[in-house]
Amino acid sequence: MINTNFAQSIDIDFQNISTGNLEAIQLVLEAYSLYASNEYVLDNSIGFNNNSCYTYIALENGISICSKEGKDVEYIVFDFETGEEYFLETYIQAENKLN
Repeated sequence: MINTNFAQSIDIDFQNISTGNLEAIQLVLEAYSLYASNEYVLDNSIGFNNNSCYTYIALENGISICSKEGKDVEYIVFDFETGEEYFLETYIQAENKLN
């Protein structure tokens, strides 16, 4: 369910974006809207990583929602103690990994 009481503007620079990355942006925003719309997006944490080719949204709660070139959405949790990244298939799995 989408939280309609929460409002945050999200700015995206669409210059020089490939079709695959546009699809990735759509998927990532849909996943954010469906599962995490009550979570704050970190400042300047929506973008594209040239090294990994992931389009992402990094949330304040420690979960990143991402898609690589328009493929399925993945949820990444970063463990600050070990430096390890966990790639998960669902937002619920990512939330559980945080706990």
